[in-house]
Formats: sequence, structure tokens, C-alpha cells
Amino acid sequence: MAVLKHLRLWLAGLVVFYAAWLLLAFGLDYWALAKAHWPMALSMAIGSYAAGSTPMGGGTVGFPVLVLLFDMPASLGRDFSFAVQSIGMVSASLFILARRQTLAWPMLRGAMLGSLFGTPLGILFVAPAMPDLWIKLVFAVLWGSFGILHLYRLNEITAHNACPHSEPRRDFRLGLWLGAAAGVSAVATTGVGIDMLIYAVLVLMCRVDLKVAIPTSVVIMAFSSVIGVAVKSLSGDWHPQVFGNWMAAAPVVALGAPLGVFVVALIGRKPTLLVVACLCVVQLLWTCYVEWQAIGPAGAVLVAAAVLLGLLGFEWLRAIGRRRPRPQAAPATSLNGVQPQAT
Repeated sequence: MAVLKHLRLWLAGLVVFYAAWLLLAFGLDYWALAKAHWPMALSMAIGSYAAGSTPMGGGTVGFPVLVLLFDMPASLGRDFSFAVQSIGMVSASLFILARRQTLAWPMLRGAMLGSLFGTPLGILFVAPAMPDLWIKLVFAVLWGSFGILHLYRLNEITAHNACPHSEPRRDFRLGLWLGAAAGVSAVATTGVGIDMLIYAVLVLMCRVDLKVAIPTSVVIMAFSSVIGVAVKSLSGDWHPQVFGNWMAAAPVVALGAPLGVFVVALIGRKPTLLVVACLCVVQLLWTCYVEWQAIGPAGAVLVAAAVLLGLLGFEWLRAIGRRRPRPQAAPATSLNGVQPQAT
């Protein structure tokens, strides 16, 4: 009963969502539309688990499935990422908050404020000017470099155990700039990215424990996705095929993302991160293969150079972190994230 008491906020959110979804499906007769898009529900069963257990949003799976596998426009992948993450990652965030897991609050608050201004500006002014091919390549490079980083730095990253509140003023300012920069660029064009950037700074530069860095990345991506949904809804600029895919995937991700948060606490983060990192590299190679006629050898060289530049950026953050004094270890937490009482 005590566990259910802590989870009331999350359970209340689920009740509200499923009531609304059932009304749409059966009250307004959208059930046939949801059934017609069942492959997306199947894909997001995997994507939602990754969204809750890694610093990679559900759009990390949804975007390449729609854009590369189903040959849909990149704008659909981006809009779907906003829509589906506003359910799955918000549900995971409520689950994280209900379990009182430790978060890097100073950087998170700064990133939220930065994203609040950066994401709408990017959606309204940057994204419309970017061709579909560029959006695909930005996504591929962003997550490809992130996957490669984890393939050769995974042991080091999983060994970090720093306290997330060591320099709150610096972390807030840093989060503010990161949130604004990622919001106006990566989030606005691909629907993901701010979670990866905040996570990278936390684990590489600040050497924060993954038990803190990953939930923090989930919460900031959920917040940015809600902003994206609000801006898209107010501007009336949704891709017409988003709703059908959302109807199919939303009831899956509402439970799948929190499940990722819970299961990863039992099996550890390293196996999940390793699998998802491999998927990120595969989608990079897949994008280059699918778009080979458009990019050619010269474009492939530019993509490789962009990936290398991304890796150099990650290594630069790591070098800063290694030069800093050894950080204080994060306090031990129980399974539900509550610090154990001294005896």
C-alpha cells in the first residue's frame, strides 16, 4: 500500500490518459485508424522502453522507423516524436517523480527555462527552413556519434558516481544555455536531442551517476516534447499522418516508458545502453545507405566528418571533467530513489 501511495500521481495520470484515449477510440470512432497503424505500436513497444531506461527519447526509434523504414517525410518523424513523447516520457517522468528519484535539479531547471524559449523559436523559424534530407542527416549524425561514444566509453560512463548538486549556480547557467541551444536546433528539427546533450554534460563533464543523469534526461525531454506539442497545436502545423500513428502508439508508450524506468533498476543500465548504442550506429549506416544517391561520396565524407566532430565535442567535455577536482560521490539511494535513513 505504501508503494501505491507514492505512485498516486503517476496512476492518476494514466487514468486520465486512458480515459481520453478510449473516448477517442470508441466514442469518436477512431479505433479503426489506430488498428491500421499497428506496426507503429509494435515499434514503439521497443522505443518506449528505451525512452524510460536510456538518455534516448522514444523518438529515437519512432523517427527512423517512420522516415527510413516507412519512407515518410522527416517532418512526420519530428512531429510524431513530439506527440508520442508527450505521452510516454511524461508518463515516465511522473513515475520518476512519484518514486522520488534523485535528479540534477539545478541543471534541469536551467535547461527547462532555456528550452521554453529555444524550442518554440526553432520550431517556428529554424525547422521550416531545413530540407528533409538535412533533418535526416542531423538526426543520424547526432545519435550515431552518441552511440559510438557509448561503445568505447561505456565502462567509464557507468562507473561515475558524483553528486549532482556540487555547483548549483554553474549548473543552472550551463543548463540554461544548453536548453536554449538544443531547443532551437536539435529538438525543433528532429524532435529529440536535448536529453542527449544534458546527459552528455552530466556524465562526461560533471561525472554524475547514471542513476541521476538518465532520469534527468527523461524529464527534460518530456518537458520539451510538451512544448513542441503546444507550439504545433497553436500554430496548426501538424503533419496530417501524426494522429493515426499516435493513436496506435500512445497506449503502448504510456506504460512502456515507465516500465523501462523500473526494469532497468533491476537488470542494470549497461546492457540496455549497449544495445541502444548499437541501434544508433546502425541507423547512421542505414541513413547513409538509403540516402546514398542524394549525398554521394562527398556527402558521406561530410557525414563522417560531422560524426568525428561530434565525438571530439564529447571528448572535450570528458577532458574538462577529468581536469576538475574529483567530485563528491552521490548519496546512496534505495530502489525507489529515497535516501536511506541513518541508523
